[in-house]
Amino acid sequence: MRAPIGSFDNARPAADCLELLTPPVAAAVGGWSGDIPADQLLFVDTDPAIADTAVFTERHGAELLDQSANCVVVAGRRAGETTLAACLVLSRARVDVNGAARRELGARKASFASMDTAMAETGMEYGGITPIGLPASWPLLVDSAVVDTPWVLIGSGSRRGKLIVPGKVFAGLPGATVLEGLGV
Repeated sequence: MRAPIGSFDNARPAADCLELLTPPVAAAVGGWSGDIPADQLLFVDTDPAIADTAVFTERHGAELLDQSANCVVVAGRRAGETTLAACLVLSRARVDVNGAARRELGARKASFASMDTAMAETGMEYGGITPIGLPASWPLLVDSAVVDTPWVLIGSGSRRGKLIVPGKVFAGLPGATVLEGLGV
């Protein structure tokens, strides 16, 4: 099957590739109950050596820069308590950690979580963290531009492989809040 975006000839329903996904992502895809049918969650097998956005888009299509999203883990702190959350913005944007994310989390201070914390808490590889399969108790902050993108390329939980899903999927994920201006 040909992917709806990018130059991928090997797109398959993610539910048919559970063995290639990390356990939390495989569990989320395998138990999918979102408004979008599970067969619209696509997996493309890719080279982990080119997982970083700039190199990846050079290989698979420059237009992907406007159709890809990055998921980062943020730690918000207030009164000695730390809240971990995920933020999803288009690849051409940066997460407004100290503005929109901090305010939404009700934190006094917010920063990117350490690589070790992000990997340990998500069960995913750094550079492949995806909003599908995150801990259900986490807030998921999604920039509205991601939801408005017809098809979005995101991580698959590992550096090998990517998921391509309709942008509107993200508004229905557990803990999701769609925000204007999260990506700057």
